[in-house]
Amino acid sequence: RGKAVCKAALQAEGGLRVDAVTPVLGVIGRLVEQKGVDLLTAVAPDLLEGGAQLVVLGTGEPAYEERWRALRERYPSRLFLTLGFDAALAQRIYAGCDLFLMPSRFEPCGLGQLISLRYGTIPVVRAVGGLADTVRDVDEHPRDGNGFSFAPYDRTAFSGALARALRAFHRDGDRWTGLRERAMREDHSWTASAKRYVEVYALARERHGK
Repeated sequence: RGKAVCKAALQAEGGLRVDAVTPVLGVIGRLVEQKGVDLLTAVAPDLLEGGAQLVVLGTGEPAYEERWRALRERYPSRLFLTLGFDAALAQRIYAGCDLFLMPSRFEPCGLGQLISLRYGTIPVVRAVGGLADTVRDVDEHPRDGNGFSFAPYDRTAFSGALARALRAFHRDGDRWTGLRERAMREDHSWTASAKRYVEVYALARERHGK
């Protein structure tokens, strides 16, 4: 229930059509190639033409900022673009979106996907670095998957993952609800990490007979 309220509020804030059945896809981060901005910029027109709404918050390379300004002029009722950093808006984006996009070229860890999971916003990521460690593709792992991922760094692979995510959003009501609930139960707190460290140390001591 809270998710629906947050989504409607975000759509209204960004001048988008308030509609529960329209997928809202979020992007938060630097508009640089490490974060896959070239892939995001390439697929954005297809997503917008296909009826999705995009909410983008970030700043980065001037050439990409200009291209996103042009997209906003072309799709003013479908793209909510903020070039800059706004911590409060970032939280509203996490809370109100259906999908969170993070097609990074490389990503040592990444916090965006962890925050999005907590908000029940399903991540679509490239399976690299920390993203591969924390996001399990739901089609490969039906029982415990928590998002959608792709491996090759190219537009086709990213578009394929997005298509699978959008099909699940539109067609699999109960499955989507279950996926969202499972994502929100993920525990990436320091408490959980500390427990794993203790388990590893205990195993090491056991193997060394101490």
